[in-house]
Amino acid sequence: MISESGEQLGIKHIREAMDYGERADLDLVEVAPNANPPVVRLMDYGKYKYQKEQARKAARKKQVTINVREIKLRPKIGDHDFETKKGHVQRFLKGGDKVKVTIMFRGREVQHPELGERLLRRLANDLEEIGRIESQPNLDGRNMVMVMAPKKEAAKPAEDREKSASRN
Repeated sequence: MISESGEQLGIKHIREAMDYGERADLDLVEVAPNANPPVVRLMDYGKYKYQKEQARKAARKKQVTINVREIKLRPKIGDHDFETKKGHVQRFLKGGDKVKVTIMFRGREVQHPELGERLLRRLANDLEEIGRIESQPNLDGRNMVMVMAPKKEAAKPAEDREKSASRN
């Protein structure tokens, strides 16, 4: 039997241990049921559960969720359309999200994957100051996929942006 402060009280009969707990107004909690004899501890179990829940909530609050946004392009995209899509990717990266850039090939376009790779490399080079390539361009069936992640110093999560906007 272990006391609330952590000191060992020795081996006691179950009835004696329960009486001890009632006198101290504490719960008797079995911590090692497979030990011989089983190990029990005196504690306020309600308080213990509350503290565990608070610790779990705090850990969840510190956890960062990363969204993966997707942008789809075609290999023969126009310059203006490319700039528009690049702006979307830029906004996602600055928001702290990862971006999956997909180039969809139709018909015989799939015979020229170098066009898609060139387009993805151009996008990555244009955005290299705010994002980095997390997975290289890869042909997957009729699609070519590349994943970009924000650079640490360039990413500004939504919470930070809201705080800075409220100060101005």
